[in-house]
Amino acid sequence: MRALNLDQLRTFAEVVTRGGFSAAALRLGLTQPAVSLQIRGLERRLGVRLIERIGKRALPTPAGRELMSYARRLAEQAEEAVARMQGYGAGKLGRVRIGSGATACIYLLPPVLAALRRRHPGLEIIVATGNTPEILDMVEDNALDLALVTQPAARRALELRPLRGDRFAAILPPGETAPRMLRPADFAAGPLILYEERAGTRAAIDAWLTAGGVAVRPAMELGNVEAIKQLVIAGLGRSILPAITVAAERRQRRLQVRPLAPALSRTLALALRRDKVVGAPLRAMLQALERLRDR
Repeated sequence: MRALNLDQLRTFAEVVTRGGFSAAALRLGLTQPAVSLQIRGLERRLGVRLIERIGKRALPTPAGRELMSYARRLAEQAEEAVARMQGYGAGKLGRVRIGSGATACIYLLPPVLAALRRRHPGLEIIVATGNTPEILDMVEDNALDLALVTQPAARRALELRPLRGDRFAAILPPGETAPRMLRPADFAAGPLILYEERAGTRAAIDAWLTAGGVAVRPAMELGNVEAIKQLVIAGLGRSILPAITVAAERRQRRLQVRPLAPALSRTLALALRRDKVVGAPLRAMLQALERLRDR
């Protein structure tokens, strides 16, 4: 039997992932007949049917499902081999792609990545930010190697490793009168400036308010922590943010920071594909991120 063709394997994996020949062709920049030709060539080479049509969807046969695990591993190893060889020419050791929310990117990752770069100066690090669902999609599609996300974030194809708790606190303008500890009704006594609705953090805040018998009616909704802080400092309302994001303003007395009752927190977790091949660059990143773990 001739050696497997990596292009055919990649095309096969895209057909299975996208559930159709047309979607795979669009993703790969090929025509649909070209995709069909590659699949037929792979099936002839292996002597087994790999794809079957169920209605309008293209689904893997039992043999196709087993081949998918090999296809992903071979594609990742081929990509890593190319990256490693390119790295020798450029004086680098490899590349790792990480995704996270903006808060973790600003307040948690910088010292971790700086220490990693000192230990591995030739490592190329690519960081993407976004909301948890978008970042998880990119990990599933292998556009990212791993991500730091907010739980709950269940995906069958992904492994979630809880890393650390992240406590929330209420923030108020300087000089505003409020109890030492804020319950939902106390917090909602002023105008609310909250995360935008599509953020996972907003869902946790809404659940906390609703459980306290408060209807959620924000005066403003934003997707940027720094913007929220500046609006609160300006006296336009109050908000709930991760405590790590307001430590500097608290020390400088630019904001009042109050604990919440009942306490509100979230869990940050590492997300990566269950079938991900952990090469040297990714292993170095995972070891670095372990320093964030709650002890």
